[in-house]
Amino acid sequence: MAKDSNIILEATDLAQNIGLMGTVDPLMYKFAIFILAIFIGYYVIWSVTPALHTPLMSVTNAISSVIIVGALLAIGTQFIDGQTNISNFYIAKGLGFFALILASINIFGGFYVTYRMLAMYKKKVK
Repeated sequence: MAKDSNIILEATDLAQNIGLMGTVDPLMYKFAIFILAIFIGYYVIWSVTPALHTPLMSVTNAISSVIIVGALLAIGTQFIDGQTNISNFYIAKGLGFFALILASINIFGGFYVTYRMLAMYKKKVK
């Protein structure tokens, strides 16, 4: 019994030491999640049957409109305190506006392509 409790104590000490050494930069965690999302997205898209690509593309364009919310928040930022650097304020507004333009092009262009793809399946009037 003493041998078992000794092994448990050693395992506990090892786990605590690993926990103390486990300080990793949060950027690495975010990068790892990004890489995993790339692989998951790749396998999800390629496992979809070709007939479902049009609705999938349409939904993807609708979901990407969330980027517009972030861009509008960046554009609409105000001074929270008087110590904010004025140049950073204008940089944030400029980048937010640029993100708004790019997201709008992505969304409307995607819906236009989806419309054209759906038009291919309509019966032609003779």
